Amino acid sequence: MDDRMMKAVLYDRYGGPDVLYVGRVPRPRPARGEVLVRVRAFSVNGGELSARSGRVRFLTGRKFPQRVGLDFTGEVAGLGAGVTDLAVGERVWGVLGRTSGFGSAAEYVTVPAVRVGRVPEGLDLVAAAALPVATTAVTALRDKAGLRAGERLLVRGAAGGVGNAAVQLGRAYGAQVTALARAANLDFVRGLGAHEAVDHRVMGPGELGRFDVVLDTVGTDLRRYRGLLAPDGRMVTIAFDTARPVASLGFILASAVHGRGRVRFFSGNPQRAELDALARLVEEKQLAPATDTVFPLEETAAAHRALEAGGVRGKFVVEVG
Repeated sequence: MDDRMMKAVLYDRYGGPDVLYVGRVPRPRPARGEVLVRVRAFSVNGGELSARSGRVRFLTGRKFPQRVGLDFTGEVAGLGAGVTDLAVGERVWGVLGRTSGFGSAAEYVTVPAVRVGRVPEGLDLVAAAALPVATTAVTALRDKAGLRAGERLLVRGAAGGVGNAAVQLGRAYGAQVTALARAANLDFVRGLGAHEAVDHRVMGPGELGRFDVVLDTVGTDLRRYRGLLAPDGRMVTIAFDTARPVASLGFILASAVHGRGRVRFFSGNPQRAELDALARLVEEKQLAPATDTVFPLEETAAAHRALEAGGVRGKFVVEVG
């Protein structure tokens, strides 16, 4: 077999999960300041579904084939020039940067050395793949919202990848956590540390009360959830309504200057410092990976299909055999 090539998950047109297939592409080589990572696992993220379906083709364009995979765990397999703070064989995790696009659904990936961190000792690399996107929850609650002990926190989409981490962190930070999830997942989010778990299909926003911090991972009905903010409340969203992107993003921008309670929108873009902070939270047992199902690389389409169906508990992870 040609060791200059590798397996990767690709698609040649926009569409449903069935457009995904495992093909062969050239194995990348690390440029200066980069590391080559032998990927052991990655997780499936909502942004990939939007990209693959074509809902955000104004961002992803029409050049094919395109790739999937945002985060990864694995071992360092090669070092680019100038990289002296990592060694071949070290266990690492990370998230591809905003300008890199997708591509971690592969046997190897190159990434700037500043975008990888060391996986905590004793943490299985497949289970660990559920955690890199948890850096988004850390940034949202700690940095964007400034969540304080004793405050009321509402987590929307609490059973998902970022949401489950936010519930755990909210409890660790001393907040009073209310988690919104499907009925079937209420016990799951209570087990993560939620003080109150609410079926979002039974109880609407108007019945939830007031909150100091609202963390939204869904992106729809942002105006209604912003209305739940107490005086001096803060709302952070990591998603927008892909069915109405212009109107949704317009509302987020307008909220910065109009109305009560600014909606802070951001996209996770972690570097070494954030990944090291994540490792400390795991080591201090304030955060643990929540893995729903592990799929083999050849069944990445099934993992996409499962996430689209909803009801995930934590993360769907794909193991690269």
